[in-house]
Amino acid sequence: MLNAGIPILEIIDSMLDEAKGKQKIILTKLKEDLNQGQSIYQSFANFPKTFDPVIINLIKAAEEAGTLEKTLKDITLGIKKNIEFVDKIKAALIYPILVFIIFIGVILVILVFVIPRVATVFTQLKIPLPLPTRILIFSSKVFVGYYPIVIAVTIMLTIILLLIYRAKKVLLLNLILSLPLLSRLAKEIDLTQFTRTMSLVLMAGMPITDALDLSQNIVNKLEIKQAISNCLKLVSSGKKLTNGLNKAKNIFPTIMIVITEAGEKSGSLENSMNELAEHFDLRVSQTLKTLVALFEPLLLIIIGLLVGGVMLAIIAPIYGLISQIGAR
Repeated sequence: MLNAGIPILEIIDSMLDEAKGKQKIILTKLKEDLNQGQSIYQSFANFPKTFDPVIINLIKAAEEAGTLEKTLKDITLGIKKNIEFVDKIKAALIYPILVFIIFIGVILVILVFVIPRVATVFTQLKIPLPLPTRILIFSSKVFVGYYPIVIAVTIMLTIILLLIYRAKKVLLLNLILSLPLLSRLAKEIDLTQFTRTMSLVLMAGMPITDALDLSQNIVNKLEIKQAISNCLKLVSSGKKLTNGLNKAKNIFPTIMIVITEAGEKSGSLENSMNELAEHFDLRVSQTLKTLVALFEPLLLIIIGLLVGGVMLAIIAPIYGLISQIGAR
């Protein structure tokens, strides 16, 4: 709409007609702020949970340079790519989460409906029970007899774990992301986010130091964050970005160093960063496919063994009784 020459306040009015919930609150506040002479970025800064520092700084630079239309278009494209990127990761997680939920459901059905009936039969027959079966019956009695307490304790533990996660989010996240199977994927995700943010910020005409400063807060892995911080220090001292990447070859792959160097020499670093973002995006897709192909059978085997173990604990005493009767 801005490209069509429509004033921004008219655009906001047209959007307010269809806006709901939080979107309506933000647009109303934006309209009020603009009428009072504030900038768009100043208004957006009032909603830090909705607009991250990258977007706010991009809009600030665009307003100062008079390139708001182009920057908003680039931001929209960047957000669209990020949504597609996140959806791709979520889609890969759906299968294992679904299988896990089904597994929990099966275990609950066994504990609530199957075990109590079987336990009654075992008691009437006075069958000697092995330890796994006794543990299973005890678990069933606790769950069925004290389910309000069990649910309350589960909720309480969940809240405690969430509080611990929020307090130690960075540490726990890096611990999880350092696991062998997830480390490579986490690195490729971070490099995708890093290069995409770099491209977006540089396209807005912001200095490379600002681009690095904003980009280092996008990544999750501490070693990548530190490597970007070191690059920022070198670039601030007058060195090329390539020099910084070369000092962390264990973090930044050769293809990234080569393409970045070519971009610096040709004066089109933003295009090089965009090319790298597409490259790492593809790598993430490939790694996700590999992990899903590996986890699917592994998850089924683990769940099969667990469910099989539970069923064996139920069947074993019955089989023992049949063997005793047969021996007589």
